[in-house]
Amino acid sequence: MNAMARRAVIGTVAVAMALATAACGKAGDGDKASEGDGKTIGLLLPENKTTRYETFDRPIIESKIKSLCSECEIKYNNASQDTETQKKQFEALLTQGVKVIILDSVDYKATKSWVKKAKDQGVQVVAYDRLAEGPLAAYVSYDNEKIGRLQGEGLVEALGPKAASSKVVMINGSPTDPNAPFFKKGAHTVLDKKVDEIVYEQDIPDWSPDEANRKMSSAIDSLGKDGFQGVYSGNDGMAGGIITALERRGIKVPVGGQDAELAGLQRILKGEQAFTIYKQIKPEAETTASIAVSLLKGKELGTLVDTKVDSLSGEFKGIPAKLYDAQIVTKDDIADTIIRDEVYKASQICKGDYKKYCAEAGIS
Repeated sequence: MNAMARRAVIGTVAVAMALATAACGKAGDGDKASEGDGKTIGLLLPENKTTRYETFDRPIIESKIKSLCSECEIKYNNASQDTETQKKQFEALLTQGVKVIILDSVDYKATKSWVKKAKDQGVQVVAYDRLAEGPLAAYVSYDNEKIGRLQGEGLVEALGPKAASSKVVMINGSPTDPNAPFFKKGAHTVLDKKVDEIVYEQDIPDWSPDEANRKMSSAIDSLGKDGFQGVYSGNDGMAGGIITALERRGIKVPVGGQDAELAGLQRILKGEQAFTIYKQIKPEAETTASIAVSLLKGKELGTLVDTKVDSLSGEFKGIPAKLYDAQIVTKDDIADTIIRDEVYKASQICKGDYKKYCAEAGIS
C-alpha cells in the first residue's frame, strides 16, 4: 500500500471512530437517560437508623419484584439520611436507563425537580412510605394521620384514669419527613382533648435517638421530675433514647412509640415502654413492588391502588394511591400480631433476660 492509500485508510478510520464516539456521547450525555434494558427497577431508601428499612422493606420489595419478574434487575441504594446523597443516587438511576424508581425520600420537598426530570425522560416514580413532591405515578403508605391518632389514644390509655389531669411531653419525628406532620397532627387531635396540657414539644431531625435523648433531658431540666406524666415519641428508636434519659433521672412514666422494632417490643415486655404502633410492612412493600413491575411492563394498576391523594404542596393532584391501616400493640398483643404475622419469631424477641418477660406475657 502506498503512502497516499495509507493516509486515506487512516482518515476513514478516524472519521468512523469520531462518529461512533459522537453517537455514544449523544445517548449518554445531557439530560437524556440512556436507553437501558427496560428490565431494571431502582429502589432508593432514606436511612438506616430505623431498623425496618434494611431488615424488612428492602428484602420484601426485592423478593416480590423477583417473584413477579425473574428477569428484572434491582438497583438499590440507601441515602443514610442525606438529601444530596439521595439526589445523586436518583440521577445515577436516570443515567443508567432505569424506567421505574421506587423512592422513599429523605426530604420530600427536595424531590420535586428530580421527579419532574424523571417524568420528562419517561421514567415513572413510585413514592414509598413517604409522599414525595412531583408528578408521581403512584404512592403507597399508611393513613398517617390515623396512626398519629392511634399513638395519642395509646398514650391516653396508658395514662389511665389520670389522663385528663396529666401533662405530656411530645417528641416528634423529623421535619423533613412528610409523614411526621401527619403523625403529630393526629396525635394532637387526641391529646389536646384528652390530657391536661402539652408542656414541652420538639421535632427531632433525622429521627435521631441521641437527639431525642438530649431533648428529653432538657424537658426534665425545664419541667422537673414531676412536671409531666407521659411522653409521646414519634417512633420506637427515639423512644429508646427518651427512656434512657428518664431512667437516668429515676423517672417512670408511660412512653409510646411506633414501628414495632425489636428493641421496642422488648422494652414493652419489660415494662419500660407502654406500646408501639404496628404497621404491616409486608403488604405495603409487596404492593409497591407489584406497582413497580406493572408500570415497567406497561400494565394498568387496577386494584393495586384504591384511592387518590394530592401532594403536600397541592401542586400535584390525583396521585393513584394505596393506604394501609395500623394498630396499637401492647404487651398483651405481641403474640397475636407480631409473632402471628412472623415479623419476628418468639426466639428472636425472647433472648437472654427477656425470656422471663416473654413467659409472663404468655409468649414461648
